[in-house]
Amino acid sequence: MQGIWKILPATFIEKGLLLLPVNSIEKGLHMKEFDYLLVKNPEYFKEGRMEAHSDHITYANVEEVSAGETSYRRSLNGIWKFHYARNYGNTIKGFEREDYSCKDWDDIRVPAHIQMEGYDAPQYANVQYPWEGHEDIHPGEIPEHFNPVASYVKYFTVPEQMKGKRLFISFQGAESGIALWLNGQFVGYSEDSFTPSEFELTDYVKEGENKLAVQVFKWTASSWCEDQDFYRFSGIYREVYLYTVPGVHVYDLQIRAIPDESLKKARFEVKTSTWGKGKVHIVLSKKGQTILEENKSLGENAANTGSDRNGKDAAAEATGRTVQKGVADTFSWTVENPILWSAEDPQLYDLVMEVFDENGILQEVIPQKVGFRRFEMKDGIMTLNGKRIVFKGVNRHEFSSITGRCVSEAELRKDLTIMKQNNINAIRTCHYPDASLIYQLCDEFGIYMIDETNLESHGSWDTAELTKDYTYVVPHDKPEWQSMMLDRANSMYQRDKNHPAILIWSCGNESFGGKDIFEMSQLFRNADPTRLVHYEGVCHDRRYNATSDMESQMYPSVEAIKEFLAKDDSKPFICCEYTHAMGNSCGAMHKYTDLTDTEPKYQGGFIWDYIDQSIYKKDRYGKEFQAYGGDFGERPTDYNFSGNGIAYGGNRDASPKMQEVKFNYQNITAQVSADSVNVINKNLFVNTDTFECRVTLQKDGNVIRTEVLDTAVAPLSQMEYALPFKKEEKAGEYTVTVSFHLKEDMPWAKAGHEVAFGQYVYQVETAVKPCTEHLEVIHSTHNIGVRGAEFEVLFSVLNGGLVSYKYAGKEMIEAIPKPNFWRAPTDNDCGNLMAMRYGQWKLASMYVNHKDYRGAAYGPGNVPKVEEKEHSVKVSYTYFLPTVPAAECTLAYEVFGDGRVRTTLSYDPVKELGDMPEFGVIFKFNADYDHVSWYGLGEAETYADRKKGAKLGIYDNMVKDNVARYMVPQECGAKEDVRWAKITDRKGRGMLFEMDKENGPMMFSALPYTPHEMENAMHPYELPQIHYTVVRVAKDQMGIAGDDSWGARTQEEYLLDTSKPMEFSFVFKGV
Repeated sequence: MQGIWKILPATFIEKGLLLLPVNSIEKGLHMKEFDYLLVKNPEYFKEGRMEAHSDHITYANVEEVSAGETSYRRSLNGIWKFHYARNYGNTIKGFEREDYSCKDWDDIRVPAHIQMEGYDAPQYANVQYPWEGHEDIHPGEIPEHFNPVASYVKYFTVPEQMKGKRLFISFQGAESGIALWLNGQFVGYSEDSFTPSEFELTDYVKEGENKLAVQVFKWTASSWCEDQDFYRFSGIYREVYLYTVPGVHVYDLQIRAIPDESLKKARFEVKTSTWGKGKVHIVLSKKGQTILEENKSLGENAANTGSDRNGKDAAAEATGRTVQKGVADTFSWTVENPILWSAEDPQLYDLVMEVFDENGILQEVIPQKVGFRRFEMKDGIMTLNGKRIVFKGVNRHEFSSITGRCVSEAELRKDLTIMKQNNINAIRTCHYPDASLIYQLCDEFGIYMIDETNLESHGSWDTAELTKDYTYVVPHDKPEWQSMMLDRANSMYQRDKNHPAILIWSCGNESFGGKDIFEMSQLFRNADPTRLVHYEGVCHDRRYNATSDMESQMYPSVEAIKEFLAKDDSKPFICCEYTHAMGNSCGAMHKYTDLTDTEPKYQGGFIWDYIDQSIYKKDRYGKEFQAYGGDFGERPTDYNFSGNGIAYGGNRDASPKMQEVKFNYQNITAQVSADSVNVINKNLFVNTDTFECRVTLQKDGNVIRTEVLDTAVAPLSQMEYALPFKKEEKAGEYTVTVSFHLKEDMPWAKAGHEVAFGQYVYQVETAVKPCTEHLEVIHSTHNIGVRGAEFEVLFSVLNGGLVSYKYAGKEMIEAIPKPNFWRAPTDNDCGNLMAMRYGQWKLASMYVNHKDYRGAAYGPGNVPKVEEKEHSVKVSYTYFLPTVPAAECTLAYEVFGDGRVRTTLSYDPVKELGDMPEFGVIFKFNADYDHVSWYGLGEAETYADRKKGAKLGIYDNMVKDNVARYMVPQECGAKEDVRWAKITDRKGRGMLFEMDKENGPMMFSALPYTPHEMENAMHPYELPQIHYTVVRVAKDQMGIAGDDSWGARTQEEYLLDTSKPMEFSFVFKGV
């Protein structure tokens, strides 16, 4: 190569002299190689990276805007060349060189986690760091023996329309550190797995084929601050694209549309940072009607800043630093009577900015949605558009069972649709910024957001809180971590700042407290006075209490919230995480939502969390299942703690818990009586006349009448209406349901979708005719038989129970019905050690016997008691329970001539044994009886502490469908307040169970497995082949709890009362 060369001293580059062409120096090339040793240094987290900017998209013309495709971008998604190494020492040195061919390397798809593409393994961990026990390291160090490095290569040719222009590359997400080379030249480095890393390629690109080389490091210094409760992945997992810009380009855009206190006027402000000089044509419109239109100059201040048209200045040239932010311009207008944005009514305006150069040639078009709204703290209350807001929220990890945190648009849209359909009005991005599309969709759908910085260091301080040794707590007050934290906060803020859905910036999650996080909060406040700032961790470290504008805590009980606010109500209170939805959970959630109605300072919470973090995997026989922590052989792990969703992994359907969420989060309360309804409208901005109100009357579960009721209840008010029909007088049980439905299609639901309901039940009594049909009793030495016209019952003296019930000549009973006191422990039960505390009741259920183990194996005490009446016969068994102290119960069968068997379980409580999980009787039937129908609460499973969202009605499904798809098999499928239920075969033959009117409604369960079979399986594939339909009929079972899943017990009012003798009766009969 000919030309003038310069020699740089050896002190500039450690390995000696480096020769570079003068013009390369003038172009600002980096003068050093990538140094892997810096990756463990928390002060080294970016090099050569572009400044963060807004997520607006620029188009070449309006036609591209209409098509949704911009010629200024070229996607690099697709197949890349790939090399995997267990650690940096095993990487191929010099792979980035132009003369090193990588064309025979493996192929890998981008975007994707390498762990989802056959390299390394997914590793789930909650608090513990994934390297604990393998390498003895502390913050400032990174794992060396196992720390996978993913080397990527992409060969590309610059698209024709991009040639001759400045060229950039955007990595929207790479975990956790990314180093970049182009044509052998080191371009830059970046950390922060969840915000874009962008680099300018202009000085490195060449004609023809270019070689882009990337290394992504699984764990870097920043990984100490990425200890979120999630699967640990790595790789390029969000989209990658090249982009170019025209001669005049709006690099950054800030839009603010804030009404004044009167809400009658709004300041609409557009702030641009522009490369080059020109003009901009600005149009703001609403549904095609122009609100404002104006031409403005761009880059007028360029001369004053020393910038030229390319956005560079003389001072920056020497170091090669681009003045990336360009030249700032601010334009503002007053908009009269703005239509305000809220989750209830997400009104958006359209902003279109057409940018021209000084010659009037169109350079780019920028479309942007705008929402006018005012969010502020007012008298210690968070308000939106002047009204006290209540967050009916959920935490949402980005997660797909197919692709990990690389979630598709279809999956995202399904999530948001289900949320809106179930009255969820807010999302906390946990615990990192999501891919950009969700913010756009939340603007459109109407979902409030807490946008959370990528920060969690839980594993660095969970024991320090007790020991008070903060040496290794990060970031804490440590100055070497502060710049990284501020960079993460700024990257999120700059990208997401124009989305009206975002009301609150969050500094991160579970990272203790300290000065560094306080400075993050100040960055948000200084940059954006139009939103509030959140951080939960100050409750562990009050030195910087001003970090958070609201008091935020995780999993306090309702009583604890009340107690806290009684002592300190200086800030509003939210639960950034509550009602831990692990497995069969969310019991007593309504207590939290009820509190928002009575305590103004409590402004709601965010359920943990939206979707199970589970991954498709095949068992040894090739059948797919939802795998959780540990299923990939990874250790350490936190096993099924990854499954806390109100939506299932896999197909992302709502789980049975969603039924309760929808009711507790509904914005309209209907307090129904037999002839009137009091409608309480909790909406802040929407009148009930927006919805169609329907009144439905059912008799004994069957709909007999439906009418439309016109309501017009203003926001935050209530009104009583007479129902369109009077109270019934004919005998029967009547259910009045008042429900509210969409009148027109929404982006998330069709017209007719129900948004709220209330229900009232009343009875008109009728005299019950006693059964007088004839029956015959046969006394034998070892059996007692009872026969009627269509049935035959056999009671065994030897085997101690009902051994046969034949109806229409067919045997129904597969095993002797037995008293049952047990349920398969839920995840919450496991967390609060229910099985240890109640274990004697499992033994009592498994080994109950009519023989008294304390005396003779066979004797007079084991003989059933028989009472013959005029129209019935009653056979009673005493069962002995292997408990300490010993206990016993009685199970009595009274048989009537029509085949009905009134069954009564009696127990005189033994004080030392306390309460039990369930009190009822368990039956086994042939698995041919695989269809279940019931008149009770439905349609999803219900429990004593989770049945507010259920409706009384007649429902049916298949027995197997009552096995909820919780990741670990556990108690599921129960039905509360059941009047009758029946299991039938395909011919409609089977067994009917009815409540005893003296006893009242019952709990009913029909599953293909016993509680003990369910409990023994850690995965669904471990359950046995289906042989039986197992029916449990019970007085009730204890609630499922859910304040948390690591100790919170079922609340006392949802436990079974054993303070007095217990008795439960029901009736069964063949059909």
